[in-house]
Amino acid sequence: MGDAEVAVDGLPIVATDVDVVRRDTRVLSDVDATIRAARRTFILGPNGSGKSTLLRVLHGLLAPVRGQVTWGGLTAPPPGQAMVFQRAVLLRRSAAGNIRHALKLAGVRGAEAQRRVADALSTVGLAALAERPARVLSGGEQQRLALARAWALAPRVLFLDEPTASLDPAAARAVEAIVRDFHALGTTIVMTTHNLAQAKRLADEVVFLDGGRVTEHTAAEQFFRSPRSLQAKTFLEGERL
Repeated sequence: MGDAEVAVDGLPIVATDVDVVRRDTRVLSDVDATIRAARRTFILGPNGSGKSTLLRVLHGLLAPVRGQVTWGGLTAPPPGQAMVFQRAVLLRRSAAGNIRHALKLAGVRGAEAQRRVADALSTVGLAALAERPARVLSGGEQQRLALARAWALAPRVLFLDEPTASLDPAAARAVEAIVRDFHALGTTIVMTTHNLAQAKRLADEVVFLDGGRVTEHTAAEQFFRSPRSLQAKTFLEGERL
């Protein structure tokens, strides 16, 4: 953490010398990374490089076998974080019911909950589908609902794991617009993606993983213009073919 960087509301998130082993395989090795407040940090890398694993470690869902993660100097993740997965995890309830349930767990009930549900569904363009069963929505609608649920909770940090990977271009653009709206409100975004064009459009910073190691952590503009590591250069050249 830089001398001028102040810890506020669980930020920055700092991973130091992190190792993760899963099923006897070392997935992350000696990983250092810092997630700064109000930035959009994208985790990029080839398949199997450990992107989703690092996202879960930074969120506090997965504990490293070595090293440490801190959230604003704390050793446990604080409230105020949300995560949206590649495939939306939804309950057997209506679209509105999914959001109400998340708010109930967060201690928000009554008129305030109703207001947040309506605002979240309107924000993602699903107000007309409020009472439709969540699991019969299209893939793009389900992902927007997952984002609406996060929106209602007003997270300080939003983790997104390949949120547009299985969506058509129109649905992906809708999700990107919602991510921009989150960021405009000051939400810190941490996201994995295979879509380099998407990363160019949205990212402020890039963490590049190769073989479970961070080979580059830099401003997105610098990364795409002139990557410093051989691994990143090779990856970008291959993706441009």
